[in-house]
Amino acid sequence: MVRTGQLIGMLGILVVGAAACLAADKEHGTPVQESPIYVSPDLRASRVGTATRGLDTFLMERSTIEGKPWAHVMVTIQEGLVYPKQVTGWVDGRYVITPSIPNGDQIIFGEAQDSERASEDRNGRKHAGEDAARLYYRLHEYFPTSPLAAEALWHAADLRWQLEKAGVFSRPSAREMSPDARSEIDEGLMKEVEKKYPHTRWSDLAAYALLDNKICGQWKGETKCPEKESEMYERYAHEHPQSPKASEALYNAAWRQAALVDMFKELHQGDKAEKAKRKAIEIAQEISGKYPDGDWKPRAAQLTYVLQQGLTTYTAEKSSR
Repeated sequence: MVRTGQLIGMLGILVVGAAACLAADKEHGTPVQESPIYVSPDLRASRVGTATRGLDTFLMERSTIEGKPWAHVMVTIQEGLVYPKQVTGWVDGRYVITPSIPNGDQIIFGEAQDSERASEDRNGRKHAGEDAARLYYRLHEYFPTSPLAAEALWHAADLRWQLEKAGVFSRPSAREMSPDARSEIDEGLMKEVEKKYPHTRWSDLAAYALLDNKICGQWKGETKCPEKESEMYERYAHEHPQSPKASEALYNAAWRQAALVDMFKELHQGDKAEKAKRKAIEIAQEISGKYPDGDWKPRAAQLTYVLQQGLTTYTAEKSSR
């Protein structure tokens, strides 16, 4: 027998799906400012919900009443753990940007950037990061041919990735050595970036982000993690030489080889320590030769100096990340 909760969930999905089908021929749009949804086009009318930034809406019609522009919309609202509900109502028409609005892609991108900046401000708006991610995704969805579409999809993927990553790496499972011991960050959007925009700056950045799911939580003094990670980062840099992250990846590879020097010394494996030292210096020199600009060249020079002077790079207490 189907449980009551399951039946309610199924019915909820069917209702939402049916409503979406009815609105399928309507123009999509998204609010670029949070806006109350009124039961009628009147600021004194009852509110039936709130249209948040980046929310996908079906635009039923536009009207101007007493000099005020209104938009009649249908939206799906998720409130806490309650099943999504379909809401139809009226919002301030100035806030709803659709593909037919001139420069609509630029307007959405600008609002997404403002929301992203607000998320980085300690006193910024709550959930501004989520707003920015939705707005970026809406731009890519509504304006697929826009010059901003690829960058917008990357920003949407990156914001969601960073939000989920913070949660994944804050849990006790993140302190386990094997990456398989923790939850995996959802790779869906990052892989969408790679698929839709191959061999671009954005796919290079997506490929680098995906490495987060492969790094160890803590090394716990064992050499297999830094060996594997060093190889992984070096391979990334060689496969994506034009990536904005290529020099950083090489530094990560070199630093792990430098850490192996100390680890092998602790294990009294002098030959392996010397081999790791040569490899670390070789990678550091590659950074200096290929990527002379930016912060990674001086950091590579500092790492080389530490190795040449026989100074300690790694202790078991240091995190691998």
